[in-house]
Amino acid sequence: MEQPVTISIDSAPVIVDSGTTVAGAMISQGITAWRSTRTNERPRGLFCGIGACFDCLVTIDSVPNQRACMVRVCEGQQIDTDTAKERA
Repeated sequence: MEQPVTISIDSAPVIVDSGTTVAGAMISQGITAWRSTRTNERPRGLFCGIGACFDCLVTIDSVPNQRACMVRVCEGQQIDTDTAKERA
């Protein structure tokens, strides 16, 4: 069993199991879209889940354009989405 870690998604603390992907952590919190397309502002989130597409891009620890499906969570990680304002 994995140990729980505390991360931050759009400044909100979240406890998830270590080893979980960032995308999995966000989906577990009910967040299914975290950016919008440039054209028509269509919501995007997890699509392929294997790193082949770029629909799941987020900012992780101030590094933009990280694929949420490929990065595993770790203690204290800060994840920022482009759609935080839309959900507020």
